Amino acid sequence: MQDTVHDKFERQRLEKLSHIKQLGIDPYGSRYDDTEQAEYIKRRFKDGDESQKAKCAGRIVLLRDIGKLIFITLRDSSGTIQIGLSKSLLGSGATGWTLAKLLELGDIIGAAGQLGKTKTGEITIWADCLSLLSKCLYPPPEKFHGLADIDLRYRQRYVDLWANPEVIERFKRRSGLIATIRQFLTSRGFWEVETPMMQTIAGGAAAKPFVTHHNSLDLDLFLRISPELFLKRLLVGGMEKVFEINRNFRNEGLSRYHNPEFTMLEVYQAYADYNVMMDLTEELISVCVEKHCADKQIQFGDLTVDFSRPWRRAQYTELLKEYSGCDIDDIEAIRAKARELEIDEPALDDAVVINEVFEAAVEENLVNPTFVIDYPAALCPLARRKKRGTRDERRETQFAERFELLVAQMELANAYTELNDPAEQHENFLKQLRGQEESLTKMDRDYITALKYGMPPAGGLGIGIDRLVMVLTGATSIRDVVLFPLLKPVKD
Repeated sequence: MQDTVHDKFERQRLEKLSHIKQLGIDPYGSRYDDTEQAEYIKRRFKDGDESQKAKCAGRIVLLRDIGKLIFITLRDSSGTIQIGLSKSLLGSGATGWTLAKLLELGDIIGAAGQLGKTKTGEITIWADCLSLLSKCLYPPPEKFHGLADIDLRYRQRYVDLWANPEVIERFKRRSGLIATIRQFLTSRGFWEVETPMMQTIAGGAAAKPFVTHHNSLDLDLFLRISPELFLKRLLVGGMEKVFEINRNFRNEGLSRYHNPEFTMLEVYQAYADYNVMMDLTEELISVCVEKHCADKQIQFGDLTVDFSRPWRRAQYTELLKEYSGCDIDDIEAIRAKARELEIDEPALDDAVVINEVFEAAVEENLVNPTFVIDYPAALCPLARRKKRGTRDERRETQFAERFELLVAQMELANAYTELNDPAEQHENFLKQLRGQEESLTKMDRDYITALKYGMPPAGGLGIGIDRLVMVLTGATSIRDVVLFPLLKPVKD
């Protein structure tokens, strides 16, 4: 039934389209110069000055035809402004009042004329020149109260953006946040670089890759799951402070926190460690909050996240004990806790069971920014092991110099003191590859070769841009901060 109604409205609009063409008007317009944004026009308006002119272009989101006058609310990327149309100003010609009477909701127009105020005090462009720039053939959401169907909003983002003004504002904030991140890092001497998004080896993280094929070389390639190993090659080459903001791809499930294609920031700094990365992360995100949020306390669904500094720094083992009641060395107690949490643990390695319990019992309690430090080394094949003892008698522990930043019950950042010992890295790779599908995961021997040339001690950091934008804008689904998220196909 809905399709029939939609087709009916389209037919009516096509009839108007035909009429417009018969008038000799191009319904899809042309270049339209010297416009100003709606919000700027309203800001510069001076009450009482009758010499002011304005020219604006945008989409009709409200239209009131009261006979001799037509009032239009025009929306552009900055906001809205009212356009007043009258036969006395436009004239009765085809491109004047006749065209005005054919306009409909959703049409994109240009209007120019004197700037003034109505009796109700609304700033208005009284148009003496009107141009149709693009005819809208589908009716906009009913009464223009917004596109309410969530799935349809994601599938038709082009409608969602102009039907729901808060959506375009969220994506403007996303753009501003990324610009702030770039400025923050470049001002501290980091160089922005680009590394391959198609790789011969799926490395740098434990995730299932997307596979593609290069015809000319007859070569299987993988969409990258992480740029990490290429960025660390740059440290070997002498680029001591680098970062990349780009796409990663992981062939995994969809959820409110996961999209198979996502944006990451990765940062690497020579002669640093995970403590340096911790300080950098706290400062970077705090700058983003200060610049792009109204307050340090941000509402995220039912949670209130307080970004006031300093942020808590707590050891993995400390938090495991605090929220699960288990000591990390008591594996029997941890496996019992796993069963209590309905984790299928018998076939899992001890380290994996420990982390499953940690994620299930601990993460839901971490709302305000919390650095979880010193993870079990078995979970961190690319990280340097933490050492204890005197300077002369340093010995390795079973923990790695790694942190995750948890905010609003989810991981927002992950960082290491990077492992730069080629022999140890080779052994870790071998352990990581055992039992994995050989066709998808291979040893990155060139990376081991790079380490043999010598990589400086370094700190590395990854921040999920999509999740950061989620928290700072209060969007509780990753689909709300990705312009075109991946969706299940619509059944015919």
